[in-house]
Amino acid sequence: MKHLILNLSCPDQAGIVAATTQVLAQAAMNISESHQYGDKESGQFFMRIALEAPAPCEIKDVQALFAGVAKTYKMDYAFYEASSPELAVKPKVVIMVSKFDHCLHDLIYRTRIGSLDMDIVAIISNHPIDQNRLEATNIPFHYWQDPKENEKKLRALLEAEQVELVILARYMQILSADLVQTLAGRIINIHHSFLPSFKGAEPYSRAYERGVKMIGATAHFVTADLDEGPIITQGVANIRHDMGVSDLVDVGRDVERRTLAHAVKLYLQRRILLNGKKTVVFE
Repeated sequence: MKHLILNLSCPDQAGIVAATTQVLAQAAMNISESHQYGDKESGQFFMRIALEAPAPCEIKDVQALFAGVAKTYKMDYAFYEASSPELAVKPKVVIMVSKFDHCLHDLIYRTRIGSLDMDIVAIISNHPIDQNRLEATNIPFHYWQDPKENEKKLRALLEAEQVELVILARYMQILSADLVQTLAGRIINIHHSFLPSFKGAEPYSRAYERGVKMIGATAHFVTADLDEGPIITQGVANIRHDMGVSDLVDVGRDVERRTLAHAVKLYLQRRILLNGKKTVVFE
């Protein structure tokens, strides 16, 4: 038995679900989970199906079988092997980090215990973070200082390692519009505020000045527009009147790591579909 995920989107119309499930049934696939959503504003239909396929089953063969119905309904679609600790080949990931490494170490820990089914092939930083803590992980670490050369090196590494996902775990250097476009839907950033409030630097100081009663973190896909990419998930924490800026930072870092890890897990489980400037998240 092989476990697969089918994600699809297309113009909404009658018959999509029936046609899709009929093809899957003809391939002797059992549906173990199904979610669907029709967006009235965009006129788009979105669907995620978890499948149990008879072994042996190759994704390329399933895609070929599905091509006919996909063409009829003008679908964007993809089949994936379901996220699992038993996956022979897990999605390859690069984590980029700057000065603050709390999100980085949280992701490493969750990967080690099997909570995140991914293969971290490299850690990249533009700051000399504590490498002693990374030695035991055996994950290659790259300290790149020259902003002009960083992107060339990054492109080469992504191609050489066939990286699927880039995670910006508090990476504070802006990526070029060209790179972001090339990796559209494949770069996740954690922003240390509840977007769209308090964009840019030092959001906790500005939140403190405004006397907020709640702070948050936002995980989103990266686009050329800074902090404007499609939001995947957000986390919040309550704030008391007697908390200072340092307290907000401490609470905020905890929210950041949890929110980023949740977004990465949603991605690995293939639960996120892009809908223009927004996302559809099937949880």
